Amino acid sequence: QVQLVESGGGLVQAGGSLRLSCAASGRSFNNYAMGWFRQAPGKEREFVAAVSSSGGITYYSGSVNRRFTISRDNAKNTVYLQMNSLNPEDTAVYYCAAKVGGADYRGTSIYDYWGQGTQVTVSS
Repeated sequence: QVQLVESGGGLVQAGGSLRLSCAASGRSFNNYAMGWFRQAPGKEREFVAAVSSSGGITYYSGSVNRRFTISRDNAKNTVYLQMNSLNPEDTAVYYCAAKVGGADYRGTSIYDYWGQGTQVTVSS
């Protein structure tokens, strides 16, 4: 079992930055690939970014590529999402998720554990 707790969300003006954190408890955090997803009101949950278990490989959706950076610190059992150049379209609840194995990083159904989410609101 892995428990995930997100933090760092909030209200920010367009063009600003936020750093989300996801703290994991449980066993063998470094066995899990980690992903960030987001869900805006009335929309489906969508992939944002993912990082391999070692941290050596990262993936991004096209809408956040070059603005967001995912990273992890296995010594601290934490994954981060640095978000720069935010715009109102980034407003959503952001979730972190953990999975073991597999080559796919983008599908919601392949993740085994989810956090409760943290709200990010970007004002224009």
